[in-house]
Amino acid sequence: MKSFTDTEVLRYTAFSTDPEGGNPAGVVLDAAGLDDADMLAVAAEVGYSETAFLTRELEPGRAFTVRYFSPQAEVPFCGHATVATAVALAEHHGRPGDLVFETRAGTVPVTVTTSADGTYRATLTSVEPHTEDVAGADVAEALAALAWPAADLDPAFPPRVAYAGARHLVLAAATRERLAKLSYDFERLAALMRRMDLTTVQLVWREDATTFHVRDPFPVGGVVEDPATGAAAAAFGAYARECGLVPEESVLTLHQGDDMGRPGVLTVELRAGEGRIRVGGAGARIPEQAADGPNV
Repeated sequence: MKSFTDTEVLRYTAFSTDPEGGNPAGVVLDAAGLDDADMLAVAAEVGYSETAFLTRELEPGRAFTVRYFSPQAEVPFCGHATVATAVALAEHHGRPGDLVFETRAGTVPVTVTTSADGTYRATLTSVEPHTEDVAGADVAEALAALAWPAADLDPAFPPRVAYAGARHLVLAAATRERLAKLSYDFERLAALMRRMDLTTVQLVWREDATTFHVRDPFPVGGVVEDPATGAAAAAFGAYARECGLVPEESVLTLHQGDDMGRPGVLTVELRAGEGRIRVGGAGARIPEQAADGPNV
């Protein structure tokens, strides 16, 4: 039986064509022989915010069971690792096309395309999303952990928990300067997130009608911040639509990672009459010499 010590881990970045941009993810294309402890050990060794594991091939080259692990725990769904895995599969099989990932959150279709310059781009379709109201005391605790005064929130964006495969607390900053200043109480925010069953806190600032800047603290995963978060982007798309902040049919551009020195771009597509959210972005292999550097 395969053990984690001899598992091949590929490293890809998602939502950027630059290996030093976007969000890096580990990808294990053959995890059939690994148990939960093995996968957690691999994710901890890789050190990225998530590593994706293809645990079973349901249809040759096209459909797979996928699980996602942070360095500290399994998560039900991870958008950037889904994009990274889809691009890795396209390169491995030498062709773009349609894929289906069976995740713990549900079935996630993914389409991979390639441009004339050889750039791969993957677009996932989320599970059915929804949003929930948040108790005022929980918002106050989140703000206290972030050291954000309540007056620094944008009143046009009500705090909500948004879900599109994982749960995220959405809080909107009134200014770009507020968003840029992120220095929070790691353990205090992690405790709140565990109690509320949150994967990240999605912090947003609106630049214009369809352009947003976002940051995602991720202490429950063992990292301070996620550089580009596809699951949160899908959840935010549902949130923005349900709150009437964008038209029912929209294409949103989310910039993430700029404040970490790992800029990435996520495209969020909302279609009229369709609940599920599409999130897309480019992906690229991280060269081995770069992968040997410090983990995110």
